[in-house]
Amino acid sequence: MHEELRAALAGLLDGLPPTQAAQAVDRLISNYRGRTPTDAPVLRDRADVAAYAAYRMPATFEAVRAALAAFAARVPDWSPATHLDIGGGTGAATWATAATWDGPHSTVLDWAQPALDLGRELADGVLPDTRWQRRTIGEGLTVPPGTDLVTVSYVLGELRPEDRRAVVAAAATARAVVLIEPGTPDGYLRIREARTQLTEAGLRIVAPCPHSDTCPIVPGEDWCHFSARVSRSSLHRQVKGGSLPYEDEKFSYVAATTLDATPAPARVTRKPQLRKGQVLLDLCTTTNGLQRTTITKRQGADYREARNTNWGDTWPSDS
Repeated sequence: MHEELRAALAGLLDGLPPTQAAQAVDRLISNYRGRTPTDAPVLRDRADVAAYAAYRMPATFEAVRAALAAFAARVPDWSPATHLDIGGGTGAATWATAATWDGPHSTVLDWAQPALDLGRELADGVLPDTRWQRRTIGEGLTVPPGTDLVTVSYVLGELRPEDRRAVVAAAATARAVVLIEPGTPDGYLRIREARTQLTEAGLRIVAPCPHSDTCPIVPGEDWCHFSARVSRSSLHRQVKGGSLPYEDEKFSYVAATTLDATPAPARVTRKPQLRKGQVLLDLCTTTNGLQRTTITKRQGADYREARNTNWGDTWPSDS
């Protein structure tokens, strides 16, 4: 899916003046970070949508794919037959869903018709079981009964508080819900608020948290977020003005379900620190909240496993 998405995005900005693309990107950077809640679409026209797709789709795809992979690991014998992507824009989360499971029938809802049109164009011939529907994202939104999976990625920060609560309430009627926001303190707080709403609706949290109890992080002192490596194409570097062949997308997420699923015993919440003969792991645990664990070379197999453990992995690993 990564290479197919890159191929679909190639040439997207052909004919769009660089200044116009840069202006659209600058405005979208502010909006996707959730600083301007609104009751109107953020993506207004073809220029906005093309800039957004080139600027954000690769990073959104990798972040959502990482969140979905963490959820899928907790329900290894389940796959969604139906998937609803709320506020899905050009469909990055639908591409990520197709990269995680075979054959889900996806529906992308968005209130910006230009985004839906371009998403359909990009997915043509690659995601045949996808429908693109214009819908207001906010109060009054409903999820079809029996929906297996709902994704809401980089959307909550664009919404007014009442619309945000309405979207999470609608998503909570599905069998599984995965919500992704930017990995900023504000993005984490939105995920934390939605997490509480999901548990109050009767869903259990299975990732990244190892429990459905109150998050042990003290707001304002720290925040829960993870990182996904994004390969930059020449188009991506052109739009973003970067020179490196990759970037790291920081994101916060929560996955909840009504399915019979057990969360991991612990999750690595920071990049492991490698010291001489030691690995320091910062963990969120099932029973002891946040804790730092030191794995030494004397611990043999555990030490070797810890050296191969990454930020966001479960501990002990699922492998």
